[in-house]
Amino acid sequence: MKNDELRELSIPELHAKMEELRIELFNLRFQKAKNLLDRPDRIRIVRRSIARIITIIKEKEQKA
Repeated sequence: MKNDELRELSIPELHAKMEELRIELFNLRFQKAKNLLDRPDRIRIVRRSIARIITIIKEKEQKA
């Protein structure tokens, strides 16, 4: 998701999205360990998305 789309979500929705991404990251790491990973760059993309969501959550909490 893009930053603009993430910023439109509420804090509970952001937490849910982050949980989805953490599960995906967990599965990607298993695939990497078994050498089944088709796109190794996907791990980096998911990690950065999680970091983006954490940043947006903290910004919203400071504003509130």
